[in-house]
Amino acid sequence: MEDILDGLNDAQREAVTTTEGYVRVVAGAGSGKTRALTRRFAYLVNDLGIMPGNILCATFTNKAAQEMRRRIRELTGDRDTGYVNTFHGLCVGILQEDGHSLGYPRNMLVLDNSDIDQMLAGIYEERDLTLRQMTFSQARDMIEMRKCITEPDYYLDMVTLPVEELKKAYDAASKPDDIIFRGYLYQERRCFGVDYNDLIFLTLYMFRRFPEIRLKWQKRLEYVMVDEFQDIDGPQHELMTQLCGYHRNLFVVGDPDQTIYTWRGADVRFLMDFPQDFPGTRTVMMTTNYRSTPQILDVANSLISKNRHRIAKDLVPVLPDGAPVTWNHAKDADSEAAQIAASIGALHGSGAAFRDIAVLYRAHYVTRAVEEALRNAKIPYVIYSGVQFFDRAEVKDALAYLRLVAEHDDLSFERVVNRPKRNMGRKRMAFLRAYADSHGCTLFEALERTVDDAVFKGTKARPFLSMVENMSLEYAHRPVSEALAAVLDASGYEDMLRTEGSQDRLDNLAELKQSAYDWEVDSGEETTMEDYLSHVALFSNQDTADSGDKVRLMTVHAAKGLEFAHVFLCGMNEGIFPSRKIRTAEQMEEERRLAFVAMTRARLGLHISEAEGFTSPDSSVRYPSRFLLDVRPGLLQFENRPDDTLLARTRDHIRLTQRWTESSSASFAVGDRVAHPVFGPGTVTEIDTQAGAYVIAFDDMPTPRAIAFRVKLQRADG
Repeated sequence: MEDILDGLNDAQREAVTTTEGYVRVVAGAGSGKTRALTRRFAYLVNDLGIMPGNILCATFTNKAAQEMRRRIRELTGDRDTGYVNTFHGLCVGILQEDGHSLGYPRNMLVLDNSDIDQMLAGIYEERDLTLRQMTFSQARDMIEMRKCITEPDYYLDMVTLPVEELKKAYDAASKPDDIIFRGYLYQERRCFGVDYNDLIFLTLYMFRRFPEIRLKWQKRLEYVMVDEFQDIDGPQHELMTQLCGYHRNLFVVGDPDQTIYTWRGADVRFLMDFPQDFPGTRTVMMTTNYRSTPQILDVANSLISKNRHRIAKDLVPVLPDGAPVTWNHAKDADSEAAQIAASIGALHGSGAAFRDIAVLYRAHYVTRAVEEALRNAKIPYVIYSGVQFFDRAEVKDALAYLRLVAEHDDLSFERVVNRPKRNMGRKRMAFLRAYADSHGCTLFEALERTVDDAVFKGTKARPFLSMVENMSLEYAHRPVSEALAAVLDASGYEDMLRTEGSQDRLDNLAELKQSAYDWEVDSGEETTMEDYLSHVALFSNQDTADSGDKVRLMTVHAAKGLEFAHVFLCGMNEGIFPSRKIRTAEQMEEERRLAFVAMTRARLGLHISEAEGFTSPDSSVRYPSRFLLDVRPGLLQFENRPDDTLLARTRDHIRLTQRWTESSSASFAVGDRVAHPVFGPGTVTEIDTQAGAYVIAFDDMPTPRAIAFRVKLQRADG
């Protein structure tokens, strides 16, 4: 077995061998952080004799945990990998072992959204509530808000009461919000169910109520390691702090320059302020980059240096000099796409495999022109969004149900109308086809018009129609993962597989639902069912994204953690990248970090492009991205240079929008009296940090106004 320390650079070796106390590793892109984490685990086990079951390594995704376990097994030769798990997976294990202290059995039910909706449906029916009062999605958001923010102590005290007490509280509720919230807590307790938020909150609550249980886990976990610490949120931070409270060995790895998930609750301050939170911290800087050429790193370093809230560092290259990073300016999006396709073709002609080339973008809508150009050039490609698509019957059925809900199309209708069995056999389908042909309508419309005919007596045609219509109305504009889970439940498809005992097929559907959720997260913006289905149509009949010699197309969010020999970063325009949704300086810094992540995916070649024209979907004029102007002059080689007039207009545009990005921090608090230069005195009633504005009730105005942080306000008396 190889020596654990062989091949490590000085910083990696320091990270691996510094085993005691608080250690913060600031690991730049491509610096080998996963290598350091897995070698440290193996060093603790092989060289120091620590038992694997006394080591925790917390990650953020099941995929990352699985990869770490694989590497650790190779290094240690042992199947035991301790607690290498996601935060929520760890909490499942803790609650299964000790949840009995809160009255939960080992076989507690972990709820998904379809389970929650089923509970809500029962509450609505029992208490005569309607979806007009609150949709299921709104109800889930309300429940999450009350659990996590407004009433965490109340909710935790309630869910540990006997079920009879919860029933009394539910029966006594009169307002819709209270009825739904208390009814949900009651339903959870009845079936010993826990949802995603419960896992961490109940674990922390149990630790507070039962110090002896907390101490048991603290003693067991002699070494606590956390990957991607820049993405940690408040409850996860508290959990890690609790678990390392006895041995005081906490090792965290992260990079503030790659914090791109604040919209999911991540707070980079936990990494930035780690030495203040844990006095005596030893910080290790891993800046040696093994991935990218000096030219790529020069551009990335220059860009990210413009951020103010970061730990100053430059990535240091190991690779020899390579090709210059290019900036291609095009007259329109089609020309930009054509140039990308031509460059990819040239790379392939000189020996580069298509699979080693990626086209990255900020938002999915940017790909239309690129896809068309690649098809015209006969260049094979796959749209990759962190999703696994399998050519299996149950996956095709599930996607057909989803498409039927969205489009009522004939292919989907024919595939699923009798799955599960609804007595819609060959004769009845022949009748529908004949009717549809003669009346010029779809099969779904034909069934709607003829469902009361004698031919459909004894079938389940009407419930099928109702299910599809209800799903279309309720879920057409909801997240794809919710729609998919709901239609598989409402259609009876999953029940059919359970009845058949087809666990493998159920597991495949569970993977598909998780993949749909991952696709939403990786997209990094609001997505619709139509977006999802349009992308599925492109690759559901192809190999999986990880096979075949094809160019990869993906969002930057989806590309995090990946690398490619050649990267084409397209759509680098104001309003696209950075996004038009940016409202604050903090958000602009995150957009810059996202651009940094995109650039550091490239190993040998980085090609950046933008185009004149108009930005979809709001039809604003396109200017080159400010992030291109952030890069030190001379580091980008022009293929087609924007004219000086356009660059001047771009700088003017940035200065106009920079007013709010530079002045986006609140100077006043709710309740403060302020004076506006025109509206006069008023009281701050709300602070909208997302929009960068105060909501102020002015004394002489009948309704409040949203006033941007940039406006000069004076403090007023009284």
